[in-house]
Amino acid sequence: MGSAKTEAAAARAELAPTGKLRAGMNTGNTLYTQKDGATGELRGVSVDIMRELAARLGVPLEQVVYATPGEVADAVDKNAWDVSILAIEQARAERIAFSPPMSEIEATYVVHKDSPLKSVAQVDAAGVRIAAPHKAGYELFLARTLKSATLVRTKSFAESIEVFNARGADAVAALKPNLLESMGKMPDGRMLEGRFMTVNHGLGTPRARGAGAAWLKSFVEDMNASGFIARSIDKHRVRGLSAVK
Repeated sequence: MGSAKTEAAAARAELAPTGKLRAGMNTGNTLYTQKDGATGELRGVSVDIMRELAARLGVPLEQVVYATPGEVADAVDKNAWDVSILAIEQARAERIAFSPPMSEIEATYVVHKDSPLKSVAQVDAAGVRIAAPHKAGYELFLARTLKSATLVRTKSFAESIEVFNARGADAVAALKPNLLESMGKMPDGRMLEGRFMTVNHGLGTPRARGAGAAWLKSFVEDMNASGFIARSIDKHRVRGLSAVK
């Protein structure tokens, strides 16, 4: 029992060094986080998880809000946040210790209706320009794995759509639910069947916080096993986000 108390105390010291759990909240991922237009209040699966995490640590929750996942990841060395929900990605893992996956989301492409591209596999070809938000989890994956196509890096998913509509890109890469929601903004768009990757999200903390990372691993395993993530997804009626079983 003493050992468990010692581990919890060590985790609390690393995950809440200021006495609060500073949660890095990314409003760019609307599947996890929604912002109330009138009040600015955040809600969604990410808020449920962070509240539960803070409660188990026995500390207050402080939300540190960022517009994009890239901004969250870039701030990891600035001691601005303690825990955040991010796509688990190889490039980020150099500085961020990730928990096991909590969720799965397919990522795919939208192309122009007159495009000769018929499948996801055909997109990685010479001369094909793919718009994707800089430092999004799937953009980092494409930057590492594309062999022939060219990335057109944008500041946001909304800017990717603008570039695509202006014919500055042949394809838009994004999470499938976000693309489905945005097809009305791409009247000349056609979604390709299949996926180029499955994005897994987990809880991340700065890599040096070993005790905190071990505690987050146990926390996420419990969240998955108890069905907490699945219930939160259902409660917020999020389409296209699946809990890891």
